[in-house]
Amino acid sequence: MRLTRNLSWFNRILFFFNIVLTIVTFLAYVLPFLAPKLFPLLSVLTLVLPLFLILNALFFIYWLLQLKKQIILSGLVLLAGITFINKFYKFSSLDVEKTENDFVVMSYNVRLLNLFKWIDSDSVPYRILEFINEKNPDILCIQEYSETAGIDLKVYPHKYVYVQGDKIKTSQAIFSKFPIINEGNIVFPNSNNNAIFADIKKGKDIIRVYNIHLQSIKISPDVNELSENIDGINQEKSQMVLKRISAAFTKQQQQAEIIKNHKSECEYPIIICGDMNNSAFSYVYRSIKGNLHDTFEEAGKGFGKTYNFKYYPARIDYIFADSNIKVKSFESFPEFQNSDHFPIMTRLSIE
Repeated sequence: MRLTRNLSWFNRILFFFNIVLTIVTFLAYVLPFLAPKLFPLLSVLTLVLPLFLILNALFFIYWLLQLKKQIILSGLVLLAGITFINKFYKFSSLDVEKTENDFVVMSYNVRLLNLFKWIDSDSVPYRILEFINEKNPDILCIQEYSETAGIDLKVYPHKYVYVQGDKIKTSQAIFSKFPIINEGNIVFPNSNNNAIFADIKKGKDIIRVYNIHLQSIKISPDVNELSENIDGINQEKSQMVLKRISAAFTKQQQQAEIIKNHKSECEYPIIICGDMNNSAFSYVYRSIKGNLHDTFEEAGKGFGKTYNFKYYPARIDYIFADSNIKVKSFESFPEFQNSDHFPIMTRLSIE
């Protein structure tokens, strides 16, 4: 091959891996446009697309320092994936001046308010309550809410709480300072997850707010499970993890399509909050987001990490806003570790 004629043996080996990485990366670029049920195992690649981008960037720098024409390959991959980079990391934030018409929305998976003492502290529910009161959002969407924790959210005169489960009661909840004029629950077949919605009247405007919680892929936050698989200690367990993730992605696709169809019939501006248990590079993300704004992409900064996963800044919680709603700021709070998820918050204004 002409491309490798003037390369050392070491560089030839590196370039071979560069080619393999390029193929896998382009495959990951295409997967968000393909239903997971068609290629459930391949869909796992979308979870590690940011890693592929970083590795391609390292190859780019390596070939650049050596002034090798192999740089073109990594350069084309990075150029083709420039829209994906913005979903992973934002270099600058937006914080537009506040006006009287602004309202603040927060989304937070509170993990049953530490009902089963995952965190060795009895004060977790009260720290969460204190945080909510401090940030004082106008609309609050909570996933995995538990009324048995007994936290006082009386600052919100309007709420819709949907409770499900037999032995373990878990809830989806929407709290609002504005009147709720309509509400409902969206059932996901063969799943303990669900979505709820509330039509909220703010002044003369009516906004539909969805609070969603999609199927979990059940990966431990401390990644011990993944570490074992990467080290090849337990091949059978590794295969089970991959099958479990691919099965969850297939369920998520069904759930995403239910939400997509439901919101398509809504005549009001839409806000979607929730824990999607999937990355911003997935079919599920693309399907639910549609033409809505990702508030992190519009106004966030940094990685926007929302899940307490070691070594990797996972963003699986989102707030999407209608194109008629202006995104003025976005914040995530990875330092507030009172759940396995971190709260996210955005300031919006109806145009």
